Amino acid sequence: MSIRTNILLRVYLAFGLIVLFAVAVIVQMYRLQFVQGNKWKAMASKMSTRYENIEASRGNILSVDGSLLATSVPEYELHMDMFAGGVADDKAFYGKVDSLAMKLAELYPDKSETQYSRMLRDARKDSSRYQLIRRRVTFTELKKIRKFPIFRLGKYKGGLIVIQQNKRILPFQSLAARTIGYVNENVKNPVGLEGAYASYINGENGKRLMQRIAGGVYVPVNDDEDEVTAKDGADIISTINVNFQDLAQKTLKKQLDSLQADFGTVVLMEVATGEVRAIANYTRGKDGQYQEKFNYAIAYEAEPGSTFKLASYMAMLDDKKIDTGKLVDVMHGGPWEIRNPRNGKVALKIKDADDEGGVISARRAFEKSSNIGAAKLVTAAYGSNPSAFTDKLYAWHLNEKNGLQIPGEGRPLIKTPSSKYWNNLQSLAQIAYGYESKLSPLQMLTFYNSVANNGKMIAPIFVKEIRQMGNTVERFQAKVLNPQVCSPEALAKVKGLLEGVVEEGTGKTHIKNKLYSVAGKTGTAQIANGALGYGAKDAHQASFCGYFPADHPKYSMIVVISNPRVGLHLAAWVAGPVFRKIADRVYASDIEIKHPAPTHFVGNTTMPKVKQGNLAALKQVFGKLGVKPLYASTGAPGLDTSAGLPFEESKYKTGTVPSVTGMGLSDALYVLGNAGYKVSVKGSGVVTAQSVTGGSVIPKKSRITIELQ
Repeated sequence: MSIRTNILLRVYLAFGLIVLFAVAVIVQMYRLQFVQGNKWKAMASKMSTRYENIEASRGNILSVDGSLLATSVPEYELHMDMFAGGVADDKAFYGKVDSLAMKLAELYPDKSETQYSRMLRDARKDSSRYQLIRRRVTFTELKKIRKFPIFRLGKYKGGLIVIQQNKRILPFQSLAARTIGYVNENVKNPVGLEGAYASYINGENGKRLMQRIAGGVYVPVNDDEDEVTAKDGADIISTINVNFQDLAQKTLKKQLDSLQADFGTVVLMEVATGEVRAIANYTRGKDGQYQEKFNYAIAYEAEPGSTFKLASYMAMLDDKKIDTGKLVDVMHGGPWEIRNPRNGKVALKIKDADDEGGVISARRAFEKSSNIGAAKLVTAAYGSNPSAFTDKLYAWHLNEKNGLQIPGEGRPLIKTPSSKYWNNLQSLAQIAYGYESKLSPLQMLTFYNSVANNGKMIAPIFVKEIRQMGNTVERFQAKVLNPQVCSPEALAKVKGLLEGVVEEGTGKTHIKNKLYSVAGKTGTAQIANGALGYGAKDAHQASFCGYFPADHPKYSMIVVISNPRVGLHLAAWVAGPVFRKIADRVYASDIEIKHPAPTHFVGNTTMPKVKQGNLAALKQVFGKLGVKPLYASTGAPGLDTSAGLPFEESKYKTGTVPSVTGMGLSDALYVLGNAGYKVSVKGSGVVTAQSVTGGSVIPKKSRITIELQ
């Protein structure tokens, strides 16, 4: 055999083996696909499994007193394996299916017994291994269902497949709903506490092994146990007080209904801690009903109006540009015109809400909320150097966000001379009384709270603590934005200004009360209609921002109501009653507020009021009362307490008229009669005046008239 033949033989042999192997592969593929196809498909269906995520139970959100504001409750989806072990044969299934249908109809009457029976029978005919029975089943209902016919056979024989889900509920429904917030996959930005603290609240998802059955449906391998147990989320302890929140919402909504306003917001904050105790926001819908759709308190930037005058006056007082007694001409309400020096045209007209007063003090201008007064004082103080004024505002961080725990905070706007839209003729004057600037209600409240907090400016907080399984994970305290906004001297003066607004100014009628003192400022701002300006829309925003009790502040609060359509638009009339009603209830219910102690006249250091006159009678009365120097350490003028009894002998020089002022009638008649004078009496009570001054020399038997009140 030649070499060539040998080589060809080997090539043919190798090629033949390859062809034979290829034919064998094709034959085997044909057998698997067409001869044994159904067998392997069924086996694949049985063996196909996957893991699915099991949502963890979200943590609770609680109020400051432990009440549940938001929580997750288990909710179940029920399915049934129509060929489970206990009903594998037809006799067992059809013998009890009607009883099961009857029980389901009793628990869920939306379907009749016949409809449930037909649904179960049809599922049996279709060989369903995962028939949906019911969605949104509560735990209480599930306990009852487990005792129904067929299902009572157990999880393997009865065929009941339970899929647990979590449902988020708000036990107090609309209470602080916008602040609590929600989680929605379709909403990119987080909303409220639910969104801001989702990483804590969500917990860690578990895993459940699912098996695919006929029809491509996946069922849990273990319907009662997960392969990887979910880790529940942490609890959020908020600063909200449920009672105060309910009070704020009801009071605000009632006022909005009566005024038919566009929207309104209220924020109640604790002065020392910055903890927000209540926050309410309502928007008027097309149907006239009010709902909480937008968090105006933190996200709404607008010109604050006259509440901003606090910043203007504080800057001037701190820089010693003015004192509260400085005089300013408010021109009986104006208008005060600022003219362009180049052409003499009017660049700005400023008016006041009333025409009270001409030349008045800076204090009075603040109390009556004079726009002219604020504009004149600020332009006189900073007209040559406006940056000194705006730098002061920037030093107080009024141009910065507070850095809240809740997302969506509005961006404040404070113009400076270097700003693009600064107007050299009018910007400084308008900023002085609250225009050409933008602040959210909560940012304005933060500034007022710094005055109540003795100059310390802190950022408001909504969350106090995070707890996991009852253990504290993290605590939060208010961030200090400015340790001292102004000098103690300036602070004392602005406190006096704010108290004066309520005692003698625009807040006197609707906010002042006898039980406790309030300090604050009204603000009425005209709302601009875009590029058309202020004159195109007769709409106003009314607000009142302040704190109480003024002498030892515990709470600060702001009320803002936009575009009231009924009645007056003035802040005292619109926002004042809301502030007063909320403050009254809070003051009455908070036992930690330093309520003034009642005055006791017995056992007190205050001297009892006495009339001059008969010493023996005075000693007798004081002796019965047990008055001693220990109880009368602060002696009344002219009284001798050395003997243990305060008294004054009625002494006078013979031949002169005795002084009887301060005596009772009987003692006065006794003294004047013994001195030899006749007496005429007018009135009753204590002698307040006598016709002849004590010590005068007049003839005896002359008539002296005494007046008593």
